[in-house]
Amino acid sequence: MNGQRGPSPRTTSEDIADVLRGRIRTGALGAGDRLPTQAALAEEFGVERGAVRGALQLLRADGLLTNVSKGSPPQVAERATTVLPSGSRSARSILGPRLVAAFQEPDVRLDAVCLTAETLMVSLGEPLRQVFEGVSRPRSVHVRVLLPASDQRLDYPAPEKGWGHDDELDAALQRRNRNQLDAQQRVLEQNFTLLRRVGGIDVRAEFRRLMGTPIRKVYLLNRQEALIGHYIPQRIMREVDDYDNGVPVPLCDVQGFETPMFVFGRGGGAAEAAFAEAEQQMFDGLWENVARDSAQA
Repeated sequence: MNGQRGPSPRTTSEDIADVLRGRIRTGALGAGDRLPTQAALAEEFGVERGAVRGALQLLRADGLLTNVSKGSPPQVAERATTVLPSGSRSARSILGPRLVAAFQEPDVRLDAVCLTAETLMVSLGEPLRQVFEGVSRPRSVHVRVLLPASDQRLDYPAPEKGWGHDDELDAALQRRNRNQLDAQQRVLEQNFTLLRRVGGIDVRAEFRRLMGTPIRKVYLLNRQEALIGHYIPQRIMREVDDYDNGVPVPLCDVQGFETPMFVFGRGGGAAEAAFAEAEQQMFDGLWENVARDSAQA
């Protein structure tokens, strides 16, 4: 050994968020206190402002900060010390800020397993807008999405009495499920194509399909963080295309936007980091060995 060391690891948004989270937990930053400016934080941690913005978005997703998008520095939220970073928040509220933070990295990796792509499609709006406006400048974006195969009868959404009791409803619901999956995939593909053409970014978006109905939605961000939520089947009244003249019918379905999500990653300690890594390995195995190309599903 010659005593020389390799380059120090680059400080990431997650690293900065961990430090600031600790200051809030210990009371060094109390409820209502304003954080230092982005410029001051960037100087303190030796990073670009993009990494600071990503950290602030992570803390907002944890419920620890307010006024993150305003002109002045954000404030520590009231009763922030009682909010656990790994606690449950709805998919609607947590995924968008987490994606904004993920897109601050130079090479963005996003893997997703979900019943539909609706939450992902909506949540990508803000990070993509920031890329188009030059706020975020990743050099590459690689997205892999696993969706259920559209040629099967899902456990949900499904007729309340189960498949096989009403042929007309069965056909209408299968058509609705298939059209929804295909349409959401097309929208995502179009958004990523635009990101490649307009943003000049190396973008690769891939979609594959799985047999069976997913019981969880999983988002894996930059191979460091796992957002996991369990779908909760319930009785929901929904319109099914033109079935029964558009009158809502009872279905066994889930509320994807409101799925309670939990965060696991490096900031939560060794056990959480190991769990997130196991989720990533499971996704990689499904992608390589089980899933079918979407054109075949």
